[in-house]
Amino acid sequence: MHDIRLRPATPADIELLSYWDTQPHVVASTGDDDVADWAEDIALADDTWEIWIAEEDGRPVGVVQVIDPARERTHYWGDCDEGLRAIDIWIGEEADLGRGIGTQMMRQVLDASFAAPLVTAVLIDPLAANVRAQAFYARLGFAVVGPRRFGTDDCLVMRLERKAWRAVPR
Repeated sequence: MHDIRLRPATPADIELLSYWDTQPHVVASTGDDDVADWAEDIALADDTWEIWIAEEDGRPVGVVQVIDPARERTHYWGDCDEGLRAIDIWIGEEADLGRGIGTQMMRQVLDASFAAPLVTAVLIDPLAANVRAQAFYARLGFAVVGPRRFGTDDCLVMRLERKAWRAVPR
């Protein structure tokens, strides 16, 4: 098993995150959304918006964003109930796909999200065409809510309830 650790993103990560945004596998999984303004996103991180860098033995390998969709500044998810978190995750280099890194990242982020007593569920919105990601999330206990269009992207909203997360084998 890989030694994956999450740490808060810093301005020193901006160049790497911008580079990852250009990688074909990242572009294919993130859709037509505007490219992130990492400098702004990192500077504005607060209790509603977190960006974490995953490192394998000190080497950055991925990024995960965790937001409180009811309170974060962009209102990407629209009107949402309190007690939710929404996650975006990706692996930076294609060579690191399929190595279990994403699973460890998700487990850590989900454990941290559900450690907050008021969090009842976590949302995720893979592209509708990204069946590999959907299967990955289903293995972690996410259930399909249904299709939804975000901007120009057709997505499949999935939701993980606290009870379902507790039932996932470790």
